[in-house]
Amino acid sequence: MLTAVKNQWRVCLLSLKYNMMRQMLNKVTFLSNIAFMMINNAAFIVQWVILFRLEKQIGGYTFQEVMLLWGLSASSYGLSKIVCARAFALPELIIGGKLDAYLVIPKNVLLSVITSETNTSAIGDLLYGIVVFCVVCFRIDRLFLFLLFTITGAVIIASFALLMGSLTFWFVRANVFGDHMTMGMISFGTYPDGLFHGGVRFLIYFVIPAGMAIYHPVHMMMRFDMGGLLTVAGYAAGILTAAVFVFYRGLRRYASGSLMEARM
Repeated sequence: MLTAVKNQWRVCLLSLKYNMMRQMLNKVTFLSNIAFMMINNAAFIVQWVILFRLEKQIGGYTFQEVMLLWGLSASSYGLSKIVCARAFALPELIIGGKLDAYLVIPKNVLLSVITSETNTSAIGDLLYGIVVFCVVCFRIDRLFLFLLFTITGAVIIASFALLMGSLTFWFVRANVFGDHMTMGMISFGTYPDGLFHGGVRFLIYFVIPAGMAIYHPVHMMMRFDMGGLLTVAGYAAGILTAAVFVFYRGLRRYASGSLMEARM
């Protein structure tokens, strides 16, 4: 059992490695995508600098806390797109009948699908998040938490994308709904949660998991709470389990597109 799991993860790491090597064949394009993504993210710092010149706090957040929010959002999203890029493109595979190529290979279907592609520009997101953390709010005791919450955030974001994408097994147009829900989570995660009230606050904490992926971890990095840490870890494990369950239940309904592709 342990050997099988170890072999599956080894295959996934090799897939990630070869995806990255393929992207690096054109080094200029590879580095440009990373650099432009970092510049694009950094442009929003100007917006917050101007706003904080007018107000000392926005939504209960200081400038340092907002930068920590942006850093964690960017690094979590970047890591999820580097490792599990295809989790965000699952509806395209289902609708186009392109899962056939993954069903005939002797590997775990889900792991094979979600790790079969890497998003180059997402490396820029990950690096940007780390740089922002190191420049604006670095502390040794916070570093471990930042790296840990980057991983839990990536798990939650990728799992939510997989969960939304798996709805396409039942509803053809679910891809539109799923894309909006996933991007909504990312967008909400870059603004202080103190700005949201009533139904919107309920949405970001109990429907779109921005609360557990971003907000709750940021609060704990400022004021650590072991119970909160266990809550976030448990939530990440729970949503991952739910996403895997829904994917395989939906896979039973999958209708082949009669497409033959060779996977090397």
